[in-house]
Amino acid sequence: MTPFDLVLTPRGVRYQGRYYPCSIGKGGLRQDKREGDGATPCGIHHVVGMLYRADRIARPAAWAEAIGPNDLWSDACDDPAYNQKVRAPYGASHEQLRRADPLYDVVWITDWNYPQATPGRGSAIFLHQWRRPHYPTEGCIAFRRDHLLQLSRCILPGTRLIVPRR
Repeated sequence: MTPFDLVLTPRGVRYQGRYYPCSIGKGGLRQDKREGDGATPCGIHHVVGMLYRADRIARPAAWAEAIGPNDLWSDACDDPAYNQKVRAPYGASHEQLRRADPLYDVVWITDWNYPQATPGRGSAIFLHQWRRPHYPTEGCIAFRRDHLLQLSRCILPGTRLIVPRR
């Protein structure tokens, strides 16, 4: 581990010696992540993308991509685009990236089951804003808005996210 790794601990995510409170999946931490289990997968993951709402916030990092009004994320296990960013109209099961609430104003994409997805292993593990303090997610890791924005200015593509077994 290095100070530039994001490390999940009982106190929150540690980055450069500082702890950032966070939420994890309602299914807890799991080694055998499956679609719909609500769990945050254990392991070493990498941040491979960052999306943001250009109509709400300034670009948080030079490598961040704006979320468009038709941007979606496929969570349809039987679809060839499973666990990929897709565009509306899209008939298979999906999640809106451009949400009415602020949860996805900034979204970091991890390499969990991405870009080559195994059906049923679980779709997108994002890092994003929390709904409220410590409110569980569907498997993602979520932060306070100001912490997420601060970290978004520091992290780089390839930053490791370490989720140890507890």
